[in-house]
Amino acid sequence: MSQISGADSDRFPAGRPVVFRNATVLTIDPSFGVVEGGDVLVVADQIAAVGRQLAVPDGTVEIDATDGILMPGMVDTHRHMWQTALRGFGADWTLTNYFQFYYLNWGKIFRPEDIYAGNLLAAFEAVDAGVTTTVDWSHGLQTIEYADAAVDALEAVPGRFVLAYGNLLGAPWQWTKAPEFANFIKRRIDGRGDMLRMQIAFDVTGDPAFPEKGAFEAARDFNLPVTTHAGVWGATNDTGIRLMYEHGFMTPSTVYVHSATLSDDSYQRIAATGGHASVSAESECNAGQGYPPTWLLRRHSIPVSLSMDTSVWWSADMFSAMRATLNADRSREHMEAHKRNETVMLSHLRAEQVVNWATLGGAQTLGMDSFIGSITPGKKADLVLIKNDLSPVMFPLLHPYGHVVFQAGRGDVHTVLVNGKVVKHNHRLVGIDLAAAKQAVAKTVEYARTKMGEQAWNESMNPAQAEVESIDNPYMYTKQAQASQDQENG
Repeated sequence: MSQISGADSDRFPAGRPVVFRNATVLTIDPSFGVVEGGDVLVVADQIAAVGRQLAVPDGTVEIDATDGILMPGMVDTHRHMWQTALRGFGADWTLTNYFQFYYLNWGKIFRPEDIYAGNLLAAFEAVDAGVTTTVDWSHGLQTIEYADAAVDALEAVPGRFVLAYGNLLGAPWQWTKAPEFANFIKRRIDGRGDMLRMQIAFDVTGDPAFPEKGAFEAARDFNLPVTTHAGVWGATNDTGIRLMYEHGFMTPSTVYVHSATLSDDSYQRIAATGGHASVSAESECNAGQGYPPTWLLRRHSIPVSLSMDTSVWWSADMFSAMRATLNADRSREHMEAHKRNETVMLSHLRAEQVVNWATLGGAQTLGMDSFIGSITPGKKADLVLIKNDLSPVMFPLLHPYGHVVFQAGRGDVHTVLVNGKVVKHNHRLVGIDLAAAKQAVAKTVEYARTKMGEQAWNESMNPAQAEVESIDNPYMYTKQAQASQDQENG
């Protein structure tokens, strides 16, 4: 994708109102619902009005949204953006392969400039796909220099971001107490407003000594939320949840990523303390953290948001996240019914709920629902127009929520606004130098490949294929077919 031309960029000068005309508007606001043939007016950084045939100020730029779906910007609550520099490298990994690569062998080789490169490309990818708010679960921050590089990249892109500060190679109860960590927060986060916020990212191993206690105390002292990989098979478990609960560190702002292999007791603790879950269905299905848990989270009334995890496997495509989540939930519902020799007659999880999780659910998880997550007058104008007149997939438009989840894709994202600013229009990013990101990532790939060496590079990308033991077939179909063929030829 090339940089948009100056003529197109000039169409959206700063401060000029923008109105979307004649869209199917999914407001995600119960007071408005779905507005067929609707208009949405944006003035400055806010949604000014929602309705039909709106009167607008002189000089307003009109965007024809006919045959399109206008919805709030999507929110990804957990993505390791720095790993995008090795996009697709781990397509055939398991979670063990992932841990071996980043935690045990090669995570230490990445430099601050590699964090910058991955974050820059990931941030461009997010806004291009209609993800207007992304949590950068940045656990590659070995030193403050790495953190500065991560923020430099995020600030270079017109998106809304949350830096989830982490260091997979360090002890969180140590690096959160370092003076330079406090100084970083003061320098790079404080006073940045709603476009850049911060969480503290670390995992709780279940060690009875609870060494993570110091990191939770630091988060409390800095008034920062904690995001943690919880309920990950073989890594984090119910003991970690119990320790958090007993020490008073489970709060409404805590985000539990995956939460796939927890007991009812742990889910009840999360629900009782007002916590939120971030579900990465593609990741959970592929990597083995556990079965995507939305069917359990719904049962315990735990608020849900969606996330993509990492582009070393997958992408920033929240359309895929919605689809995978709905598929997994319904599949589990069918399987549970079949165990009882029953048939599911009605689907409990609907497309509308999944779209809600991808938008307002994410905003609620991040404590941002007062100003993003729905198309409500007075909220920030983070908007996505799904419209593609050249695609046979975009008509007929009968069930708008179902269309978003099962029919549309990232290639159908026509226009994106973040904080009232047009960052993509007519399927092209506006005012973004994608070539610079490509150059930075190319240098990281070259460096990593050289540093690892060709053998380690190839073995890491292509882990040994597991052998499957064949089951004896008492009917011997293959041999019977061959014997029949031999008899015919004889």
